[in-house]
Amino acid sequence: MRRLLVAVVLLGVLGGCANTPPLVGEPAPTLDDPKAEAAYMAVLDRYSDRKEIYDGFDTRIFAGATLQTPVFRDARIRRRALFQTLPAAKVESLLAEEQAEAAQFHEFFLGVHVNDSRYDDFANRNSIWRIALVTPAGEVTPVEVRRIGRADLNVRAYYPYTTLFWVGYRVRFPLTFSGGQPVIPEGTDQVMLRVASSLGSAELKVKAH
Repeated sequence: MRRLLVAVVLLGVLGGCANTPPLVGEPAPTLDDPKAEAAYMAVLDRYSDRKEIYDGFDTRIFAGATLQTPVFRDARIRRRALFQTLPAAKVESLLAEEQAEAAQFHEFFLGVHVNDSRYDDFANRNSIWRIALVTPAGEVTPVEVRRIGRADLNVRAYYPYTTLFWVGYRVRFPLTFSGGQPVIPEGTDQVMLRVASSLGSAELKVKAH
């Protein structure tokens, strides 16, 4: 009996150390075509990363981010087209809109799961969090952080690392520094989205192109 109790305690401790958030709600939607699903996931993985901030065995925050590169935007719109059976003209219009946005900003989708709602204030002007895009040329802070809302099934269809209690944000950075130099220089392989506060820091690294 004593050994059984020890095993139960150890399982509880190890469970508290899990590096993934609790899976709550329905699974994220997937495409019927396994090859199309695998192709999208490969693009998503290239431009996404996930990290956690801990306080001992307690998780402060789970975070996931995806850089909205032209390649990823194309994949996301084509995935939407398959889900919604969009006509070709609508797809081309959406692709043109996405590429126009890509020409104006470096943009991330940021998903977070915060155990204490007081710390879910990323879009507030006086947020406890400092968000920065770090590249070989230096670092820059956002020109916009906008709360998208809860990660419903539609959001999770494109960012399946989120689950029911996650919240999505749109984070936009300038393309150039104040002196005109590109924030992401040509030939850059990887960039980092840093999310930091007194609670800790998460550094999410993704491919730049």
